[in-house]
Amino acid sequence: RGGKGQGAAGFRGQDFNAELHLSLRDAAQTHKQILTVNGKQVRITIPAGVADGQVIKLKGYGAEGVNGGPAGDLYITFVIAEDPVFKRLGDDLYVDVEVDLYTAVLGGDKVVDTLDGKVKLKIKPETQNGTKVRLKGKGFPVYKKEGQFGDLIVTYSVKIPTNLTEAQKELFRQLQSMN
Repeated sequence: RGGKGQGAAGFRGQDFNAELHLSLRDAAQTHKQILTVNGKQVRITIPAGVADGQVIKLKGYGAEGVNGGPAGDLYITFVIAEDPVFKRLGDDLYVDVEVDLYTAVLGGDKVVDTLDGKVKLKIKPETQNGTKVRLKGKGFPVYKKEGQFGDLIVTYSVKIPTNLTEAQKELFRQLQSMN
């Protein structure tokens, strides 16, 4: 007799959730990582450019199905720590760079850190405090877009000299009297 629908139904397995903590610099590079979820090791490739709070789904990495049902899924939420140097907004990175008063007034060169090394920037004479410079393509990698990057926005912070000698102060007074 045993017609259709007599067997026990298969149920989908439970979904699992995991958090993966990364540094900003790790999130900027495609890399492999092994996660342990419910005692099982899961090897995943993390694409460059993942964002804080972003969730990716790994199909079938959740709990086993019941009665031959499909396995659940694994949802991984990325938690990206603040970086001591760079601030990230979307695919752009922001960095503050200190410039001494003399370079700000007279111009000069300044070596600035980027995510993938250093660049030498020309500082124009009479650069004001808070001046911003955009370095195209020196920001964060764009998620799943190979070879595309945001920008690096550099903000100059002019440092006023302290502990001046009396002779240095006198030179400043002379400059002041010329204006």
